[in-house]
Amino acid sequence: MSQDQKPADYQDLSTAAIEMGEAAQQAPAWNRTDTAWTVSLFGTAVGAGVLFLPIKAGAGGVWPLLAATVLIWPMIFLAHRGLSRMVSSSPQASADITQVAQDFFGPGFGRVFTFLYFLSIYPVLLIYGVSITNTFDSLLTNQLGLAPLPRWLLAAILVAAMSAVMLTGQKIMLAVTQALVYPLILILFALTLYLIPHWSFEGFGQLPSAGDFTVSLWLMLPVLVFAFYHAPAISQFSVNMRQQYGPFASVKSSQVLRATSLILTIFIMGFVWSCVLAIGPDGLAEARASNLPILSYLANEFDAPFISWLGPLVAITAIVSSYFGHWLGAHEGAVGIVRENLDPARQRISDSVLKKAVGFFLMVTVWLAAVLNPSILGLIESLVGPIMALVLFILPMWAIRRVPALAPYRGRLSNVFVVVAGLAAFSAVVYGLLPH
Repeated sequence: MSQDQKPADYQDLSTAAIEMGEAAQQAPAWNRTDTAWTVSLFGTAVGAGVLFLPIKAGAGGVWPLLAATVLIWPMIFLAHRGLSRMVSSSPQASADITQVAQDFFGPGFGRVFTFLYFLSIYPVLLIYGVSITNTFDSLLTNQLGLAPLPRWLLAAILVAAMSAVMLTGQKIMLAVTQALVYPLILILFALTLYLIPHWSFEGFGQLPSAGDFTVSLWLMLPVLVFAFYHAPAISQFSVNMRQQYGPFASVKSSQVLRATSLILTIFIMGFVWSCVLAIGPDGLAEARASNLPILSYLANEFDAPFISWLGPLVAITAIVSSYFGHWLGAHEGAVGIVRENLDPARQRISDSVLKKAVGFFLMVTVWLAAVLNPSILGLIESLVGPIMALVLFILPMWAIRRVPALAPYRGRLSNVFVVVAGLAAFSAVVYGLLPH
């Protein structure tokens, strides 16, 4: 019998075949673990950038923002689902994305991918170390009126506290994330409702030309995609789904990701729209010129000092919850780099020693970045954007075309949509980096 021939009673029991067949209806019901991961992925996506998102997203006007609102849910859901499907398809229960890439594409490409994967996440982790230190320093001095702590000490306390949660295990991380994210959701929802009486719809009367509409929508896509970006936690999430649900891993992963993307769209875009309508076109231009976070601008504009207190609160909860997800991805990538280049046979370094060493490396380097507070981190964040787009949108679709285990997903319009959306986001990021 040739390799392509199958017995008459052959059944494809891969996670891909089960998800795309009638057997998907037999998947376990939604449970507490699914809820915990939904909350954790939400927390990974919502970083401190949410404070600037309404100003950036509203820069092109309300009509491109309306189109982006329609597009963002399928873009985010389908792209993250593709990455999760790739990880879930591995027959190895504990294989993360770095191992899966090596198994699917060979050792050479596996090493390149692992390095790019790490490079797309690690600089953002450093940025969160700087951000949490700056936010707490401002809170202590401006809102609480206390004498500032030495920066090295404040950074050490904050980074050690956040990193300790990650080092204690996944269950503790999920519990802490839930404790942080629920208040964050409530605050975003409360602010969205608070601004409703101030809404103005004058922006809808300003119809852009077709060219301006297209360019504005195109340049807005990277801002929104990366505001919803939770790929750093997708690999460990998919591993957990595979270990818990076995052949139904892809089915359950898609359920969680569908719920996560829907909640993100409702709460983040609801907050964005409420801010944009409350401020109006002139206010958005003024906010962009002042370079203030949206809550700071709102506190000044509406003479509501309590909003200035919500700014640090939203920033702290968003930074910490997002830090956890980016730690997962950076830790995973660093472990993969060491394994693939220094100990591929897994004989010289034990898993426990390697994981602890990488954890210590991440903690120390994040602390150093927080102490040094370098301005170059903003540039680094922009440069990792193209890599993020390739990892999230293009690589999973390429895997579906090439990897037999993913064959049941081929020939779908959703794959074409993800590729086109990924190329649009990638090209817009690159365009933003070019001198104008």
